[in-house]
Amino acid sequence: MAGAALRLQNLFEQLLGAPLPVRIRAWDGSQDGPPDAPTLVVRNRRALRRLLFKPGELGLARAWVAGDLDVDGDLYTALDLMAGLVWERGEDARTLAGALRDPEVRAAVRGLVKLAGPPLPPAPPPEEVRRGRGHLHTKRSDRRAISHHYDVGNDFYELVLGSSMVYSCAYWQAPESEGATLQDAQRDKLELVSRKLGLSPGQRLLDVGCGWGSMAVHAAREHGVSVVGVTLSQEQAAYARKRVADEGLTDRVEIRVQDYRDVADGPYDAISSIGMAEHVGAERYLEYATDLYRLLGPGGRLLNHQIARRPRRDESAYSVDEFIDAYVFPDGELAPIGTTVTQLERAGFEVRDVESIREHYALTLRRWVANLEADWATALRLVSPGRARVWRLYMAASALAFERNRIGVNQVLAVKTTEAGGSGLPLRTRTWN
Repeated sequence: MAGAALRLQNLFEQLLGAPLPVRIRAWDGSQDGPPDAPTLVVRNRRALRRLLFKPGELGLARAWVAGDLDVDGDLYTALDLMAGLVWERGEDARTLAGALRDPEVRAAVRGLVKLAGPPLPPAPPPEEVRRGRGHLHTKRSDRRAISHHYDVGNDFYELVLGSSMVYSCAYWQAPESEGATLQDAQRDKLELVSRKLGLSPGQRLLDVGCGWGSMAVHAAREHGVSVVGVTLSQEQAAYARKRVADEGLTDRVEIRVQDYRDVADGPYDAISSIGMAEHVGAERYLEYATDLYRLLGPGGRLLNHQIARRPRRDESAYSVDEFIDAYVFPDGELAPIGTTVTQLERAGFEVRDVESIREHYALTLRRWVANLEADWATALRLVSPGRARVWRLYMAASALAFERNRIGVNQVLAVKTTEAGGSGLPLRTRTWN
């Protein structure tokens, strides 16, 4: 009898209608597939049951997080190869119902059911978000979503992010091969944001989604501004407050556990929102932009640093990535950059500059993955194995998505002009470069 790997290889290729570009190693030790390709390790039959009960990305994610599936070899290469797998059976096969009309697909599914063993649906891994009832992006649901992602332990984030503790795209003025470090690149990003905002001593800065306080500390220490940083994460706030105290900046920096919608002590001279707006949601985005506009004084600047997706011909067909929604950023949504600019303008802002730094995020994510992999044993002591696997997969997959231009990241500089239309910006723009 053929080993399980050969049977899986044949069934998957029958299901996909195309050769499988990775090698398979099954639970019985058998292997099959291209000898030089990365190996998809199917550790047990439970992995198949997860795929059968939740076909598609969520089933794969559950099998990966639970450790039922793994990759032996370069993870980036494996993800790149598997991302290219598409149905080759016509337009109708893009949906599961359509695919099952194909007799070869039905036969492959029957074969997988037989190979998978007893038809009991495995419970989702404990790292998966448990959905409550209610509307998205209420203050309560946003607190839960932020806590799920950020309140997993500051020590874990230090391991991944390094000493800068900045959880957003760095700005690489030189590659690591020329001696640049992640810490250098994150410092340069904070300085780039500061220069775009035109920070100067005596100004007030609001840092929305302040994380572990990196922007707040940099702006106060290097530019002499007074800063209010707001976050919904208790763990982030505790870390940021200690950091502020250690820097001797308690007279200039206040860290609050507060929803941006509840900030009422404007006007501010500048607002930084770095990697936060992805949590806002399409239905709430105009409210978000309007709230920030309200908090600025005339001539005040907003620097909105945000991940963007590619636009779709039919925007109604957009759906949130199942893996990201269930395990990484619950309720997070991405919008095309054009939509973001439009919403900022609808709120009253004049958009003055848009800079794409997409390739910078790929470099940043690869560095975070390297940090995690280099100290994997420590990561497993700090968080659950499933949680560490979530972070490794999502960061590696995201790096490829930025490299392949499936998603991007942009810094949008917007101004609340004076009644007379003054922007306060110099005639020659990009003076921060």
